[in-house]
Amino acid sequence: MRGGAAVSLGAVAALLLLIGLPVGAILLQAAFPGLPRGDLSAPFSGVAAALSEPRILALIGNTLALGAAVSAGCLLLAAPLGLVRGLCRVPGAAAWDVLFLIPFMIPPYIAALAWIMTLQPRGYLAQLAGFDLGGFLFSFPGIVFVMVLNLYPLTYFAVARTVEAAGGRLAEVARVFGASPARALWRITLPLAMPGIVASLLLVFAMAIEEFGTPATLAARTGFHVLVTGIYTRFSDWPIDLPGAAVLSVVLMLLAGGAYALQLLILARRSFVSVGGRPAEASKAPLGRWALPVLAAFGTVTALGVGVPVAAVLATALTRTISGGLAWENLSLVHFAALFANRAGALTALANSLLLAAGAAALTGLVGALVAYVLNRTELPGRRLLDLLSLLPNAIPGIVVAVGLILAWNQAFWPVAVYNTPWMLLIAYCALLLPYPVRYATAALQQIGRSLDDAARVSGAGVAALVGRILLPLLLPSLGVAMLLVFAIATRELVASIMVAPAGFPTVSTFVFAQFEQGSAGVGMAMSVIAIFASTAILVALAAAARRV
Repeated sequence: MRGGAAVSLGAVAALLLLIGLPVGAILLQAAFPGLPRGDLSAPFSGVAAALSEPRILALIGNTLALGAAVSAGCLLLAAPLGLVRGLCRVPGAAAWDVLFLIPFMIPPYIAALAWIMTLQPRGYLAQLAGFDLGGFLFSFPGIVFVMVLNLYPLTYFAVARTVEAAGGRLAEVARVFGASPARALWRITLPLAMPGIVASLLLVFAMAIEEFGTPATLAARTGFHVLVTGIYTRFSDWPIDLPGAAVLSVVLMLLAGGAYALQLLILARRSFVSVGGRPAEASKAPLGRWALPVLAAFGTVTALGVGVPVAAVLATALTRTISGGLAWENLSLVHFAALFANRAGALTALANSLLLAAGAAALTGLVGALVAYVLNRTELPGRRLLDLLSLLPNAIPGIVVAVGLILAWNQAFWPVAVYNTPWMLLIAYCALLLPYPVRYATAALQQIGRSLDDAARVSGAGVAALVGRILLPLLLPSLGVAMLLVFAIATRELVASIMVAPAGFPTVSTFVFAQFEQGSAGVGMAMSVIAIFASTAILVALAAAARRV
C-alpha cells in the first residue's frame, strides 16, 4: 500500500507541477492584476479594462475570423477529396494518403517562410514566371491560404474515414432501391458522416486560433494580428504587460476549449450511426471518366501543400545567395557547410534541441506511465479530475501554457531558480506533450488484464515490483511509440522555445526564426532541411513501431 500511495502521490504532484501550476498562475494573474507586487486588491478589475481596449477586441475578432476562414477553406479543399477517397476507387489511394501526411512533417513556421521565399517580390515564382503574389501572401487571404495547406489533412482523413465507414454499404442499399447516386450521397452518406466532418472542422478551428508560427511570420508585413501574436507582443515589447497577457490567454483558452468541448460532444453523439463493419473495397464506385480530373485535383493539392514548400526550402538551402536566384552557377552547399561549422551556434542549437527532446521524451514517458497506472489500477479519489488535467494541454494553446509557466516560475520564492534557464524549456516541453504518453499508456494498460496484478500480489510482489517487472515491460512498446512522438515534436517546437528559452540558449526553431529575422535565409533553410527530414525519418520509425505494437 505504501508503494501504491507513493506512485499516486508522485503522479498527482507531477501533473500539478507541470499543468496545474501554469494554468492556475494564468487564472490568478488575470483575476488579480497586482499579483506580481503581492497586491490582491481590486480582483477582476483588469479584465474589463483589458477587454475594453479596441486593440484587444480587434485581436479577438481577427482570431475568430481566422479560425472560421481556415475551417471553411479546409472544408472546401479537403472535403471533396475525402468524399472521393471514401466512396470511390482512387488510383494510388494509399500513396496519396502518405503524401497528404507530409504537411504534418513540415513545421508551420517553416512552411510559412517557404511561401514567403516563393511568392514575395523577386521570389522564386517571379524568377520562374515573371510575376509575384506578394500582395496576396501578405494579406488575410494569404495567411488563410498558408494555414489551410498546413491543416487540410485533418479534414481530408476525417471525411475519408467517416464516409467510408458510414456511407458505403448503406448508400449501396439505397441505390438498389432506386436512389440516384446524388440522392444517396445527400440523404444517407453525408448525414451519417456529418458528426465526424464537423468534429474535424472544430479541431481545425482550435488548431488555427492557437497556431503561432504562421501569424507571427506573416503578421509583421500584413498588420493582421491575432490573440497569439498579441500575447507574444505583451511579453516581448516594453513595457511588459503581464495582466493583459494573462487576460488574452484566458480568452484564447476559452475559445480553444470551447471548440474541443464541441468536438467531444459531437463525437460522443455518433452512437446513433449504425455501422455493420468496414465496407469492402469492392463496394467503392469506379471513377470512370472522372479519373483524370480527380487525379489532377489530388496532384494539385499535393503540389501546393507539399511540393512548393519542400522545393522552396531546398532551393533556399542550396543557393549561394538569394540575389543570385535560381541558376546552376548559384547552386552551392555553402549554407550546409556554415551549419556544420557551427555558424551562429547552429550545431549548438541542434544539440540543445536533441538533448531537450530526449529529456522530454524520458520524463513524459515516466510521468505518463505513472499517471496511467493511477487512472487504471487504483481507486484514488478524484482520479477522473486527474485524467482531465492530463488532457488539458490538448485543449489549451501552447502559448497559453508558456505564459502560465512564465508567470508561475518567474517568482522569487522558489528555492531553486528555474526561470531563464534551460530547465524551463524542459518543463515547457513536458507540460505541452505529456498527453501523448498518458493516452498511449492508458490504452495499453486497458488491454492488460488485472489477473497479472493479482498473481503478482499473491506471489508477494509489491507495487514497485508489479510496475517495474510486469506492467512496465508490457507498456514499453506503446510507451516507446509515444516517447518517439514526443521527441519528434519537441525537436521543432516553436512557441514555448521563443517564449521561455534563456538568452544564449538556441534551439532549432529559434535558430531558424532568428536567421530569417537577420537576413540569413539560406542557413535557416539548411537547418529546416535537417529538421524536416529528421522528422520524416522519426515518423517513419514511429509508423514502423506502431505496426509492431
